[in-house]
Amino acid sequence: MSEYDEIQIIPTTGRNNCGGRCIIRAHVRGGEILRLTTDTPAEAGEGVPLCACARGMNYHRTFLSPDRLRYPMKRVGPRGEGKFQRISWEEAVDTIASEWRRIRDTYGPGSRYVTYATGVSAAFSPKSLAQRLLALDGGYLDYYNSYSTACISQATELMYGTMHTGSSPETWLDSQLILLWGHNPAETKFDCVSMHLLQTAKAKGIPLVVIDPRESDTVRALDCEWIPIRPATDAALEDAMAYVIWSEGLQDQAFLDRCCLGFDKAHMPPGVPPEACYLSYLTGETDGIPKTPEWAETICGVPAPTIRSLALRLAKAKPAAILLGYGAQRHAYGEQGVRGAILLACMTGNVGVRGGWASGHALYERHADFPSVKPQNPYGRAIPTFCWTEAVEHGHTMTALDGVVGGERLDSDIKMILNLAGNCLINQHSDINRTAELLRDTSKCEFIVCSDLFLTSSAKFADILLPGVSFLESENLTQPWKWGDFIGYNNQVIPPLGEGRFEYDWLSEVADRLGLREAFTEGRDTRGWLEHLYNQLRAKEPELPDFDAFRARGIHRYRNNPVTIAFEAECRDPQAHPFPTESGKIELFSPKVWRTTFKSDFPAIPRYVAPPEGPQDPLRKKYPLQLIGWHTKRRCHSIHDNNPGLEPLDPQRLWIHPDDAARRGLSEGDAAEIWNDRGRTRVPVHVTRRLQPGVVALAQGSWFTPDADGVDQNGSINVLTSQTPTPYARGNPQHTNLVEVKRA
Repeated sequence: MSEYDEIQIIPTTGRNNCGGRCIIRAHVRGGEILRLTTDTPAEAGEGVPLCACARGMNYHRTFLSPDRLRYPMKRVGPRGEGKFQRISWEEAVDTIASEWRRIRDTYGPGSRYVTYATGVSAAFSPKSLAQRLLALDGGYLDYYNSYSTACISQATELMYGTMHTGSSPETWLDSQLILLWGHNPAETKFDCVSMHLLQTAKAKGIPLVVIDPRESDTVRALDCEWIPIRPATDAALEDAMAYVIWSEGLQDQAFLDRCCLGFDKAHMPPGVPPEACYLSYLTGETDGIPKTPEWAETICGVPAPTIRSLALRLAKAKPAAILLGYGAQRHAYGEQGVRGAILLACMTGNVGVRGGWASGHALYERHADFPSVKPQNPYGRAIPTFCWTEAVEHGHTMTALDGVVGGERLDSDIKMILNLAGNCLINQHSDINRTAELLRDTSKCEFIVCSDLFLTSSAKFADILLPGVSFLESENLTQPWKWGDFIGYNNQVIPPLGEGRFEYDWLSEVADRLGLREAFTEGRDTRGWLEHLYNQLRAKEPELPDFDAFRARGIHRYRNNPVTIAFEAECRDPQAHPFPTESGKIELFSPKVWRTTFKSDFPAIPRYVAPPEGPQDPLRKKYPLQLIGWHTKRRCHSIHDNNPGLEPLDPQRLWIHPDDAARRGLSEGDAAEIWNDRGRTRVPVHVTRRLQPGVVALAQGSWFTPDADGVDQNGSINVLTSQTPTPYARGNPQHTNLVEVKRA
């Protein structure tokens, strides 16, 4: 190509697991990306600017780096060593089809599993396509929950009967107080709306308070009041706030009486002892301990006067909103912090009113989702996604008590894993050393297929390793997370590198070997499927333009955006409009939990339960520091960790309080070793007062990089995290860990 070739500007959008879904414009000449630009306020008009952050502006440097996987390969050494030999696509597809049939015929459909993977979070995702083919071939073991939201999802549904508890986010501007509880949208890029609205709220004079063990970038960006708290103790703080509100007579008793089950003895379900209500616990009637601010201070570390002040401010602000992030529920009893926030929303009458917030998961759908490509799964059974390692080790013994749904028990261990565009096989799953040991044993899981862009720590455990394509080399359809009124088209910008292929293409060839090509493809290529899915969405959203016009523009911002308030009708008249629960009311007391065999481990009411590896665990004598993670602005989960250009944005370091550093003889920048009974990792320290004493923090997502002795050299937090799931949701407890630190 000559130097005078015309520069093309091609619109596309990010498609990995980031809520922002930023607009990217690739400036291309002769098949080479010259630079990336993004949205501007002028182009956004009255909409929220969909501007890319540093991660988005570095997509090409990350995804087109020299260490890309470029050819299909097969494992030639022990699994996990990362030794591979190049093979042809034909051999790769033949091997996959052969093992696919063998495992199906030997162990049954429930032996096949597609891992939770979010490297392609789009309408046409590799994991959904793999599940589509498996469903057409007799079925597979499915999963429910996500690594991000298991506890908040299950706890919200337990109390409200639905996870859709969100109102239109612009109603935050009608609030008199906003509590961001474990919520950090500035760094996580939670969506494309939150920070814009919170900045507007701040400018309007609405008080913003952040409750978090770490002083996040959200605190600093919004100049919020920061209340530091010990990890995994949110429910204790919520109990004490509830005690202050009740003792001052500031609860909305009329709302509790009309809309809630189980707050006091007069509103309990039939057949349950009245003293099992929440108020009996709160006042100490059941255990002799009133849940006062002084009681909570010893647990959560928040001073009693601060607790009392915050409770009074919440009760008197009419209306007020408690916005939950996902960090506070990724704890060993993460369900209880969510339930406590919902309790506070109910006690203060902030449900069903503009400017209030029902709290909980706050799913919200102003516009329809793209339809799924997955048909019904004939096998029908599913496990909590966090528990897949248990299903590899002893799936045939797992029952409903282990979270199995769709049947009483599983009939097989997992024998085949498809890990497509994901790093949860190793890096993002807890207790990396245990997981790696389990997967090295080829007599357990017999066949693993990975498709990825790089030789990640998960990809090293593949038997067949396939080169994928980035969003710059393929097409797809995208939507933002729950808030954001637009859809995007992921236009292809350049040809695939090497022999990289989008997963649909080689899955179609596997389908052909299985005699299922026509059923799997329905005669469509990728573009045909995207047009089909778009037109199905367009039937529900008539303002959408035709497919070709949408694809050329790369985005459609919805114009019709009605404001809705969650549970407005239910709160006004719960008799005529009951909540979607068994009782028709908000279940502060859960009859469902009361009837279970595990209610001794998981209470029927929202209350603090001391977690394993929490601040009250005797194990603190051996491991005195509580370790949490956070979502750093330099990575999207584990994506971008191999891009050294982003490292200065937020270097991988262990955050430690000066008091804790001094006790260990550590100074800023010193190399430290962090360890517990599960593993060890080494990383420099950052000595800072931006977190509580007794708490240390490592940004999650750093690639596991063990030395010859198995000690991680890259600050990978999951060598230290626990695989013990939470008691009700059986979710991710990865922020509840006890460790010790020393100079390396």
